[in-house]
Amino acid sequence: MIQKQETATAKLERDKIGSLLLHYSVPAIVGMVVASLYNIVDRVFIGQGVGPLAISGLALTFPLMTLIAAIGTLVGVGASARLSIVLGMKDIKWARNILGNAFILTFVLSAVFITIAMIYLPEILVAFGGSEQTIPYAIDYLKIVIPGSVLTNVSYSFSGMMRASGYPQKSMYTILIGVVLNVILDPIFIFGFGLGIQGAAIATVISMFVSAVFVMSHFFNPKHVVHFEKGCMHLRGYIIRNITSIGMAPFLMNVAACGVNIIMNHQLVRQGGDLAIGAYGILNSYAILIVMSVMGLCQGMQPIVGYNYGAQKYKRMKDTLLLTLRVGTLIMVIGFVVCELFPGLLVSAFTSDPGLKSMAVKGIRLAFIMLPVVGFQIIISNFFQSISKAPKAIFMSLSRQVIFLIPSLYLFSKWFGLTGVWLSIPFSDLLAALVALILILREKRFFYPSQQQRA
Repeated sequence: MIQKQETATAKLERDKIGSLLLHYSVPAIVGMVVASLYNIVDRVFIGQGVGPLAISGLALTFPLMTLIAAIGTLVGVGASARLSIVLGMKDIKWARNILGNAFILTFVLSAVFITIAMIYLPEILVAFGGSEQTIPYAIDYLKIVIPGSVLTNVSYSFSGMMRASGYPQKSMYTILIGVVLNVILDPIFIFGFGLGIQGAAIATVISMFVSAVFVMSHFFNPKHVVHFEKGCMHLRGYIIRNITSIGMAPFLMNVAACGVNIIMNHQLVRQGGDLAIGAYGILNSYAILIVMSVMGLCQGMQPIVGYNYGAQKYKRMKDTLLLTLRVGTLIMVIGFVVCELFPGLLVSAFTSDPGLKSMAVKGIRLAFIMLPVVGFQIIISNFFQSISKAPKAIFMSLSRQVIFLIPSLYLFSKWFGLTGVWLSIPFSDLLAALVALILILREKRFFYPSQQQRA
């Protein structure tokens, strides 16, 4: 089994780039898309079974759900990227220590988040732009989901490390098991037991528990090269720094997204009332679904780029990036076409309310105008993460969310009302893509590092 594991990682520096990207990215894409279905399935059942204001209440939870994702990405992305690099360096002991430290870090950070969120939940939701009509729905959902968020972080973080250590298909199954179970349990708890939005939350937590048990059983199995062993959970400062320095970019991106979401909620309520938050919830559901497809592609790219970076095979690293960019752009173009041509059909899955439907259709058409260039920005940012160039990845993440989106959100909403809120999204997407282009063009010398380059 150990020999099989070593062969799996060694393929990262020998096999054809196209077949490797296909092998690693397809399970990752399926896993990420399926993972995004957790909240989408909840919204569909809640929208059809509870009502339009319940969708707005669930959309109000986005900032807190984003913070949960921030913890998962801080540990998961950071540990996975570092794991790929040290496996490329053939340092198995270091890889196991990364695994153990990531385990402790996940539980510590989750405990801090859960404690603060549960103590100040009503005040937090008011700050997020909630009203007397929407906050009760949000509380019913979050008081169950937040305590279970540690399971979410375990599932996400360790499925990424499973993929980085040579098991992309098993990583996909980790997420797939949870989502399939969630789809089955949602109608049972929402309609069968009559629990409404609380039923959706219970179904989500149970599903995440099963996923967490599945992924952890893999790493507690000593037959796998990267597994928990005695002493690996002793916290080591350099490993924590390794993990957090790489994971800081997606962490800050999610924290920034949380802040933007809060500002967005206030502007939406001001310009369109409570239903506007629901419209954004529907729009965001499809945005997440499309973006997660490219994020899955990036996760497939990450172990190939990271391993070959560690092995100093820079040409393979560059070829992987270029192929990922082509595929990612294609995915975004397909998403753009579907959203622009069939927005009414997409919105109908969530609601039959005419006011909410009209608002959401307009939002989708305007917000997704620049979708074809979004994939480029995401892939370049993830590339810098994969090769430990965290500062550039952080800057790229913050440029879209903070430097471009927040000012344009205030200005455009002031000039054009609710239409301006929607238009601020593609405007910031375009500027962020231009920044990504400038940064990657400045890396020419890195791709051809003179005598050290190897095929």
